[in-house]
Amino acid sequence: MADTVNAAITDSVTQVNTKVVGETPAMAMGNLLMSTSQALSNAAHNATSAQQQAQITMQAATVQGVNSLMSIGSSVVGRSAEGIIEKG
Repeated sequence: MADTVNAAITDSVTQVNTKVVGETPAMAMGNLLMSTSQALSNAAHNATSAQQQAQITMQAATVQGVNSLMSIGSSVVGRSAEGIIEKG
């Protein structure tokens, strides 16, 4: 019994292998572009989040400063303002 394979079968397998090898560079480039865009979008999101957190911290510091100024007695504020005006 001969171990021969039909020529149509071998041609079909060869075409499939050629197709896979031909698509490999495009798939690799697509994967590279997708991972790069994912990394860039994560970086942009992290920058935005850091800016928001910094803004909250600065606002809290401003509120603390205003509270400190308002807790000082009005006579002290008046004397301080008078000293500033006289020096100006």
